[in-house]
Amino acid sequence: MAKYQLLIALFFTVALAKIELSSCHVLKGSVTCLDCKSHYDLSAIQVLVKCANVKKLAAAYTEEDGTFETELPSDSSASPKCLAKIMAGPHQLYTSRKNSVSTIVKADGSGYYTTHKSLNFYKSCPLTLKNNGKCIAASNKDFGASKIVDLPLPREWGLAPTSYYFPYLPIIGIP
Repeated sequence: MAKYQLLIALFFTVALAKIELSSCHVLKGSVTCLDCKSHYDLSAIQVLVKCANVKKLAAAYTEEDGTFETELPSDSSASPKCLAKIMAGPHQLYTSRKNSVSTIVKADGSGYYTTHKSLNFYKSCPLTLKNNGKCIAASNKDFGASKIVDLPLPREWGLAPTSYYFPYLPIIGIP
């Protein structure tokens, strides 16, 4: 008799676990290269998804055709308010802030979510930003690059770069 009760309890546990998995929201989207030739390999581009009032991020990597799919990091069954952003790729990507971020909307007539617009990037520096052969940030700050400050240390000391210890220089002041 105890075996039957154990089997019934196990059955209900598995059934309830399946129900919980089916309540997640799936995001399907794509990235587009604006200056690439047709059939360019768009795989391994990282896209991060952040939803309002949720601490966790969802990460996805694109397929060869630029599509990606991930579960939204949502705590409720209500329609989530989320943003998707291109973060990195196997090679340097150039993108403006307005083309690298998109809102998430529910796809028409389907049970999944999609990006409001395609996430776009350039493979090389756009001609409008080149100055004497160097890619510079535009005056409207649409394009930019992050800078890491490394203090020079002698190689003989055998230490890692200082950016590993201090990724930013803190501002210490008296309020």
